[in-house]
Order: sequence, then C-alpha cells, then structure tokens
Amino acid sequence: MTEATLLAHISSQPRGRTSLKQLYKDFHLRGDDRESLDTAIERLAARGEIVELSHGHFAVTANNREYVSGRVSIHRDGYGFLIPDRPLPGVTGDIYLSRDAVRGAMHGDRAIVRITHTGAAGRTEGEIRKVLKRAHPSVVGEFRITQRGLWVVPHDERLRDWIEIPLEFAIPGPADHQDRIGTKPIEISDPSQLDGMIVNAEVLDYGDDYSHPVGRVTEVLGHPDDFGIDVEIVIRKHHLPNRFPADVVAQAKAIPATISEAEMKGRRDFRDLPIVTIDGETARDFDDAVLVDKLPNGHFALQVHIADVSHYIEQGTPIDLEARLRGTSVYFPDRAVPMLPFELSTNICSLVPHEDRLVMSALIELDRQGEAVGFEFCRGVIRSAERMTYTNVHALLEGDAALRERYAPLVDRFETMRELANILTRKRYKRGSIDFDLPEPLIEFDEFGEMKGILRSPRNIAHRIIEEFMLTANEAVAAHLEATGLPAIYRTHDPPDPKRVMDFEEVAAQFGYSLGVGAIPVTKHRFKERKAEGRVVHKEVVLPNTVHVSSRAYQKLVAKIEDKPEERILSYLMLRSLKQARYSAENTGHFALAASHYTHFTSPIRRYPDLIVHRLLGASLDRKTYSTEAEIKITADDCSMTERRAAEAERELVEWKKAKFMESRVGEEFDGLIISTARYGAFVELTDLFVEGLIPIETLPGDRYTYHENVRKIIGQRTRREFSIGDKVRVLLDRVDPLERKLQFALVEPVVRKQKRKRM
Repeated sequence: MTEATLLAHISSQPRGRTSLKQLYKDFHLRGDDRESLDTAIERLAARGEIVELSHGHFAVTANNREYVSGRVSIHRDGYGFLIPDRPLPGVTGDIYLSRDAVRGAMHGDRAIVRITHTGAAGRTEGEIRKVLKRAHPSVVGEFRITQRGLWVVPHDERLRDWIEIPLEFAIPGPADHQDRIGTKPIEISDPSQLDGMIVNAEVLDYGDDYSHPVGRVTEVLGHPDDFGIDVEIVIRKHHLPNRFPADVVAQAKAIPATISEAEMKGRRDFRDLPIVTIDGETARDFDDAVLVDKLPNGHFALQVHIADVSHYIEQGTPIDLEARLRGTSVYFPDRAVPMLPFELSTNICSLVPHEDRLVMSALIELDRQGEAVGFEFCRGVIRSAERMTYTNVHALLEGDAALRERYAPLVDRFETMRELANILTRKRYKRGSIDFDLPEPLIEFDEFGEMKGILRSPRNIAHRIIEEFMLTANEAVAAHLEATGLPAIYRTHDPPDPKRVMDFEEVAAQFGYSLGVGAIPVTKHRFKERKAEGRVVHKEVVLPNTVHVSSRAYQKLVAKIEDKPEERILSYLMLRSLKQARYSAENTGHFALAASHYTHFTSPIRRYPDLIVHRLLGASLDRKTYSTEAEIKITADDCSMTERRAAEAERELVEWKKAKFMESRVGEEFDGLIISTARYGAFVELTDLFVEGLIPIETLPGDRYTYHENVRKIIGQRTRREFSIGDKVRVLLDRVDPLERKLQFALVEPVVRKQKRKRM
C-alpha cells in the first residue's frame, strides 16, 4: 500500500477522518501486515499531511478548515503566527497564535495548528496541536549562573525560554569534538569559568507549558567581545554546518590533484582555445569559463564551460551527503562557509589558469537578435588561458592602453563578448525581463580585520557579460532537460501576490507612478458558518485571486524611475512585492526573467542544485534516468530551504557588522532618506552608508504625531507637518543596539535665525 493510496482513502471518509482500527478493517490487515500501514501513518503524520485527533484517530489536513500545517514565527514578546503551507479558504494572512497558544513551540518549528476562531475579515486565530519538526536542535547563547541553576540565554530573542543546563552537562566532552576539523576547542575545567561566555547547547528536552527546555553544552565559542565571535554566533544560530566531518575530509584528500588520461577519455578537447574565467579580485574558486566566436553566417558561438563537479562527487558518498546538507556556500563579509572541501572547491574543481580541468560544456549558437538557434552539451576538458577580473576586463574595454597591450591576443574576444552581451540584454528587455540594478553594500576591512567602512559594490560591463552568458546557459540547459521529458529540477519564480502588488501601488501612486494594474479577478469561497441559534447558513467570502500585472510592467517602471531620487525606495518596494524564487520539480516558468524555462547549472562548486542539474544533464547524455520526480521534489524543497537559511544568515551578519561599525559614530549627523513609515516611527536609510534605523514617532519635535495608515504618512496633530516615504532628512545617531542590530536616530531641525527688527 502506498502513502498516496492511504491518504486518498482517509480523504474519502466522512469529514476526512477515520481511526486506525477502521483502516485495519478497510484494508483487511491482520498481524504483521499492519506494520506497513502503521509506518505509513507515522510518515504522513510527521510531514503534517494527517493529524492525530485523539489516540488512534486521524484526519487529513489538506482541504481541512480546522487543522493546518505550517511554519511557526514567534515575536520576541511571546505571541506568534503560523505561516500556512497552503492557502486556506476564507483566511486572510497568517494564523495568529497567542502566548498561551504557542505551547512550547520555538520560532521556525513546523507545526500543526487547530483553528479556533475566524473573524469576519478573515483574521484567524489558532493553537498549536503538535510540533512536526524542530527548527533548533541546538541553541547558541550566553551561559549564565544564577541561584536557580545553570542556563543558556538564547542569542535569538524570539527563543523565549532559557535552556536549563544540568551540572553534569555544562562542560563539553571529548565526543563533542570528534569528526570536527578546524578551530581548536576552548578548554574549560570548571562550569564557573563559563559564566558570561558564548556557548552552543544541544537541546535534549524541549519542555512543555510547565518546564524549561533542557540541554548540554557542546561548544564554548568565547567571550561576547572576542574578535570574530559575531560570525561564530550567526553560523550556529542558523544551524549552518561549518566543519567537515573526518570522512568527508579523507575522501576529498584522496582525490588526485591531477587528471589522468583515462579521465579525459570520451571528452571533447577544448584546451587549445583561448577560454578565460572572469571573476572578482577576491574570488578563490572559479567554476565557469567562457569563449565567444563569430561564425561565417554572422551568428555567435557561445561556449560556457562549467567545472564538472559531478565527476568527482558520486551520489551517496560522504562528500555528496555533506554537500546536500549544506545546500550552498555561505558568504560572509570576511569569510565563507563553503559547500565543498578546500581540496575540491579551490583545487581540482576550480578552473585555474594554465591547468587541465574537467568541465560540462554548453555550446550555444545565437543569432544577431540573441535567440538560440541551436545548442549542444558535452563533457569536456579545458585549459583556461587567463584568470581575468571584472575590473581589468572593464578597464580594457574602456580603452586602458596598458591592459590592452598586456592582453592583446584577447582584446578582440572581449569586444565580441561585449557585443553579444548587449544583444542578450536587449533581447531580455524586449521580452519583459526585470533588471533591478540596485547598489549593493560592500564592507571594507583594514589590515587587522576590523571593519572600516561601507562602500557601494561596483558593477560594470564585465559583470554584465558574465551574467548574460550564465543566464543564457541556464535557459538552454533547462530547455534541454524539459525536452527530454525526464524528471528535472528547475529554478522557478511565481507571479506576485495580489495584496503585495496593491500595497506597492498605493505607495507608488504617492510618487505619481503605477504598474498599470488592471482589474482584479476574484475567487469566491463558500463555507458553512454556525449561527448562535444553531441554524446553519452559507457565508460567501470574496478574495483576490490574481492581479493582471506582467513582468513587463515592472520593467517599464524600473526604466521610468532610473536615476530619480525615488529610485532606491521604489525599487526596494517592488522587490518586496515579488515572491521568492525557489527550486521545483515542476517547471512553472520564471516571472522576473520572463523565461518559460530556467534552471541553475553554472555554479556546482557552491550550489547543490547545480550539481544535481549536472547529474541530470550527464544522465541525458548517457540516455539514462537519474532520479524519480518524487526524489527530485524532495531535493528541490531541501535546496530552497538551505538557500533561504544562507541568505538570512548573510543578511543578519551584514546588519550586525553595520551596527557595530556605527557604535563609534553615536552623536554624529547624517543625511538620510525616509524609506518607510509605521505607527511607531519613520525608517531612514543614510545616503552614503547603506545603513538604516528608526526615528521613533514620540521623538519627533514640535508636535504630537500620529501615523495615518491610509496615506502612509506621519502627521502632526496641531501643525499638520508631514513625514512620508521619500522625504530627505538630516538625522543624528542617537543610540545603537548591536545585539539587536538596531539604530535609533533623532531628527535634526534646521536652525532658524531670528531677524533683528529695524528701528524706525
């Protein structure tokens, strides 16, 4: 019996409910035959597809208006929300959980919630019925000794409960450091030495409504002010695997550092071609190399060669399992947590210059309009002619005489690359691809590793060349995999949520812009509502279904606001109105790129989905099937999760470093821009530093101010003075909370000089 069959059977029962005893009877199961059903029930319950109502009684959660599964998000004040896995009929937004309704769940846990109340406007309240999957197997925080015992106070303020540490579990044992390669552990002989230090604790018991969680210290990271402690905390807070187990390191070291003749057999030889890599100055691993030729028919021949990581990492090996667990490399301002061991990522898999390297190659013919008229994929071997940087390629194309002389044999090649990149950019623009060219912050460090400033990350034509070529290769591979009809993994991006689009429209209208959103079709949901007198009536709720907005509408607005004062704000808000891209076994297209098929193929050193795509592509070349659709779906979901985890960790550390940097500048004045308003104040981004903070509404001078949500403005009750998104302000940095990564500003009023009266 399959899980799908079992789920379908339970769904067919009255109200989608049944008992274990009834299932035995329905499927005529006796004795040992019942074990397979019990196992299937356990798996379905663990995933939240069914919920146990009482002992031995189950209900399906799909299409169930009483029970729903999702992710728990808890506010630091104790209340929280359940973000449902699926849209719920008649429900607007997330499900509210009071402090009492959270019931021992932690922020990030997956849980099943029983809906307890749905208001007229769709506002829904619930209570946690069961935690399906814990988000925090360990907790990083400060070790404290009190009269009530030993505790770890979580660094994440959304984890409300302190972790109780029994005395015998206060000092890490030798087993905690086995299979760990890297930092030497801090030796502790007595628990009193830990007081005030930052530790990582494994949670042994999550407690309940009446007891604290219990744990044991597994790592001592150092003191709160130690150099680099911020990175260590963020790594553990987001549960990023950061030390390679011994078997992974052993396997990596056993891989030969040179390529044998046997490994080259059956591969196409590209070693005599002037193929180059183009990366940033600080890049250590090079996983893509390119070449462009002009063909006699006027077309372009684009070659994109990607490190053949799949040749070295077989499915199910220690390195593969660890790479899947990590999902992606994580890049912090001053260090990285790689997906693959050093021996692979910066050595045999890295396309270093003048060395033979194995690759998976995409050979694409493009016409003068940038349309692919043919493509071919193969396994190959290359020898990169040069390790180029974005800075040097840009300077060379801008006419730098010294660089043009140094790379004379390649100058024409780079000119052709620029020509093709511009054609590809125009093609993408024509079809409606959105191009948010927002400035990115680049944190600058001194020779001692201390942060000394925040700069605007440079972007030039060389970046554009590589971006366009990688996009083209990714689309070509996706089209090829889809044409095979075999299971594959895609990079998808769904159309935006109607409510977020309408929220953006309200703000854009204040600046005189619009996406040109058409009428909004609606979906009508009917459900039963029980009245006080017991009479059952049907209530109809009308909800937005979709918004008639295309990627071209976003693209046109991006062009309109280019170089305007409001560009930064509106671009940021447009991005927020869009959904997150994700990995999927189903090809639903990519909204932002206006692409009907897209995947990730070009970075297998740092992204696990790309490694899977290489395996899929290799299997198609060998006329084999790599995996089932069910397995691909699980992999896609896992990779989407690890990608979000990495992005959150990277963003948090950058904000933390910004806050630490600004500590020494308390009392200084800055120019800023109001980027959003709320009932508690105005958020300001400093013009030159990519740093933002809050002007609390109660600190605004000269009047008592209130927030008017309908116009998103803060308005003085007496003076009618307004503060709205886009206003330029002068602010003083009032205080900094580096742990919460929050800055508070005070408005600086211009000095008004009194004029002396002239004597008559």
